Amino acid sequence: MEVRDLHPWPDTAAEAMAVQDRLRPLLVLDGPGPASPRTVAGLDVSYADGDGPSRLAAAVVVLETRTLSVVETSVVTGTAAFPYVPGLFAFRELPALIEALRRLTVVPDVLVCDGYGVAHPRRFGLACHLGVLTGLPSFGVAKTPFTGSYDPPGEERGASAPLRDPGTGEVVGRVLRTREGVRPVFVSVGHRIGLDAACELALALSPRYRLPETTRRADRLSRDALAGLLAS
Repeated sequence: MEVRDLHPWPDTAAEAMAVQDRLRPLLVLDGPGPASPRTVAGLDVSYADGDGPSRLAAAVVVLETRTLSVVETSVVTGTAAFPYVPGLFAFRELPALIEALRRLTVVPDVLVCDGYGVAHPRRFGLACHLGVLTGLPSFGVAKTPFTGSYDPPGEERGASAPLRDPGTGEVVGRVLRTREGVRPVFVSVGHRIGLDAACELALALSPRYRLPETTRRADRLSRDALAGLLAS
C-alpha cells in the first residue's frame, strides 16, 4: 500500500515538533469514517530492553471486520529511529511501521493504533501521524491516558465518559469500558473518523477481551518477531 513521504526524517526534538506542527493542519477530525469497514488493521511495536539502540519489531495485522479473521500480516524488525522523548514517541517507531504498511498487498479500511490520536499533549499522536501519511481513517486505543482528565465511566460494557483537556475542557477522546467491571481503554481519533464511529468500532473489535483484537494480535505478532530477532 502507498504511504506518502510528507517530511524529512528529524534528528532532533525541535525538528520533530516542527514536523508535528506542519502536519497537524492536514488532519480531518470530523469525518464519519467508513460506514461499514470491511477490513481493519492493528499496529503495534515491541521493544527489547538493553544497552545501545533499542531493537524493535513492528507488526501490522489486517483483520476482516465482521469475523475478525486474519487477512494479511506484515512485520519489520530493526532499531528505534529516534530517542525516547515524551510527546514524540511516534518518531521511534514510524519508520518500521511505515515499512510494514508498504509491504501489505491489502489496503485496510481503517488503522487502529496501540496509542494516541489527538489525546496527546501536542494533539498529534501516532494515529494522527499515520493517518496523514496514509490518508486512511485512523484512531488510537490506549491502555492508559497520556493527557486529559475524566470521570470513571459506568461498569457495564459500552459505558463511556469524555476525556478532557484539563486546561481547556476540550474533549480529546473517550474513556470506554470494553468489558464489564474491567479497566477502561482510552480512544482518540487520528484522522478521517469521528469519535462515535471510533468507539463503536473499538467495541466491535473487543468481543471477549479488554483490548481490541487488532491490538492483541499485532502485539503477539510483534513479540514473536522480536523473540526471533533476539534468538538469531
